[in-house]
Amino acid sequence: MTEARVQDSKQRSLLVWYSSYEGQTRKIAEYICNQEPDYRVDWCRLDETPEAALDSYDRILVAASIRYGHFPSALRNQVRHHFKALASSEAAFIAVCLTARKAGKDTPDTNAYVRKWLHTSPWRPKHCAVFAGALCYSRYNFWQRSIIKFIMWMTGGSRDTSRDVEYTDWNKVAIFAKQFLG
Repeated sequence: MTEARVQDSKQRSLLVWYSSYEGQTRKIAEYICNQEPDYRVDWCRLDETPEAALDSYDRILVAASIRYGHFPSALRNQVRHHFKALASSEAAFIAVCLTARKAGKDTPDTNAYVRKWLHTSPWRPKHCAVFAGALCYSRYNFWQRSIIKFIMWMTGGSRDTSRDVEYTDWNKVAIFAKQFLG
């Protein structure tokens, strides 16, 4: 029994602080966590404040998706409030968006949404990545489906509303996980 407690006290800790509309951002974060199972993982939605202090974690993963061209307001609010703790931590930021499905729009330097966010954010994450999300027509209401279908028409994406499409490059996610958690 004592040995188990000693082992647990040495276990590294990870906070996953995230926002996800249809669940793809959470799915990507779970995949990252599963690449390094030695971490004890605490989950917290971005619109909530974690129970433990940020400096009590070995790693922090902030994950947010872009919807209709914007990150959730909770991302900006939490980063502004906690940017000193994030800056002094081994923390990462991942963005999930459909534009990242295209080559040349799939890195923090080439994705317009992430570049804009990083430019206006006080936090400069030590690790940052952009991953393509999923197109979940089955979960959209009529108006969402119409808007997304129009955006996909403009950007050359799938307009087939009879099926969902997952654009996430899981190999790219695994590489990021190893770099961040390894």
